[in-house]
Formats: sequence, structure tokens, C-alpha cells
Amino acid sequence: MKILLGDFNARVGRENIFKPTRGNVSLHQNSSNNRVRIVNLATSKSLVVKSTVFPLRNIQKFTLTAPDWKTHNQIDHILIDRRWHSGILDVRSFRGADCDTDHFLVVAKFRESMAVIKRAAQKFDRERFNLRNLIELELRKQYQIEIKNRCAALGNLID
Repeated sequence: MKILLGDFNARVGRENIFKPTRGNVSLHQNSSNNRVRIVNLATSKSLVVKSTVFPLRNIQKFTLTAPDWKTHNQIDHILIDRRWHSGILDVRSFRGADCDTDHFLVVAKFRESMAVIKRAAQKFDRERFNLRNLIELELRKQYQIEIKNRCAALGNLID
């Protein structure tokens, strides 16, 4: 799973040409010059800009306020691999966090699900440890010698 997050200094707008890599609810109508770089990065690495996907109030979208307290920008973004993009549930900024910066804290909620295929795990264990072969005396001795050699090699690495 690839996740990129941080200050990209790019205002991602709502232009239709960038639709596959961004959402419809960006704070900005038009993009900045750096948006080409972030969109090219997202396209080349198969990423999605998730900070422009969720319908939030504007106060929860902007991540930077100018010193005049009137100009707001959404320039901090979270990009995630297209395969895992449904795992991010929410992205918003929190104004109350004191981070000693002029940017606001950007928080993402995500879930990750892990699944194990039982048949594949059982097949792997059966092939790896065939205990029926240890009944034969000659194979058992070869196995013991191999285990001793591996333990000796590990002992040499530790020393």
C-alpha cells in the first residue's frame, strides 16, 4: 500500500481533465501551477488524491490560512494507491491542533482488511513439512544433518 501525504503546495481544482485522479469537492475551482506535478505523479504511480473526494464544509477542507485571515487554501493532500483508495473513510483538517505551523492538521480515517485464504495456507504447510518422509531412516538422517548445518550456520552468524 502506497500512501503519500504532506504539503504539496498545489491547489487541485475541479477541472474535468483531472477527474480520474481527484474528487469533485475540492475547495478551489481552478488549479495552481503545481497541480500539474501532483496530477502527473498521481497518474504515473496510479494514485488518487483523496483529500478532494469527501463532501465537507469549507472550514474542514482548507489547510492553510494566509496572514490576512481571509485567504484560505487546500494545499496539503493525501494520495493513496488506486487499489486501496476505498480504505480511506474520511480526510479533513482540524484547526484546533497546535502544531506550531501556519498549516492545519490533516487527519485521515482509514480501514485495512486482511484476509487469509485457508486452502493456500494448508497447501503450503503440507508441501513444506512432509512428515511421512521421516519414517524412512535414510531421509531422517539427511534431515538431521541439514538441521545441524543450519543451526551451526546461525551460531556462526551470532558469534
